[in-house]
Amino acid sequence: MTEGLRERKKRKTRRHLSDVAIGLFVDRGFDQVTIAEIAAAAEVSVNTLYNYFAAKEDLVLPPEEASPQRLADIVRDRAPGESAAGAVLARLREELRGQDRRLGLTAGFGRVLEMMLAAPTLRARLEELGAQMTDALAEALAEEAGAAPGDPLPRAVAWQIGCLHSLVFAEVGRRVAAGERPEAIAGAVLELLDVTEALAGERLLTYAVREG
Repeated sequence: MTEGLRERKKRKTRRHLSDVAIGLFVDRGFDQVTIAEIAAAAEVSVNTLYNYFAAKEDLVLPPEEASPQRLADIVRDRAPGESAAGAVLARLREELRGQDRRLGLTAGFGRVLEMMLAAPTLRARLEELGAQMTDALAEALAEEAGAAPGDPLPRAVAWQIGCLHSLVFAEVGRRVAAGERPEAIAGAVLELLDVTEALAGERLLTYAVREG
């Protein structure tokens, strides 16, 4: 569906507010910047800012980019003949090759990451988000497979996929902190994905193949 003018303006406003906030957070620290200061710097009212972002942490981790449903949505959207793990691997490779900002593969992200890791509430949000992604994926897999209550297999598969997903973000973060260029990071993490896939068991890689 084509994005309408109103939706496009709202998206641009959200990006502007987030960019302004992150700039202030990087310069001064997450906990040292108030919502009122962000609104003033972005030239909007505090109420307008809250209309776009319900919490201060959302300015750094917008729900549409850092969604608990990310893994479940990737798996739900997989093509016929594709497994759950295969769909996630394919999406991660696509995002790495495109140096997607969701993976932190943008110039200057090193300082943003440093700011995030220094803020206890953002660190907690990141940890919670990873657990929520795994939980949502486990529910989606169990529902699709018609698994009996208490069947551990969907949960085990979701946990392994979640660990793979976390590994990519951890490796990107480690290399960003070391000052590597986005294109070099993308290439190295693509190689890591190849190795990880080769080590994964067949049962994981062929679980939940979508029928044509």
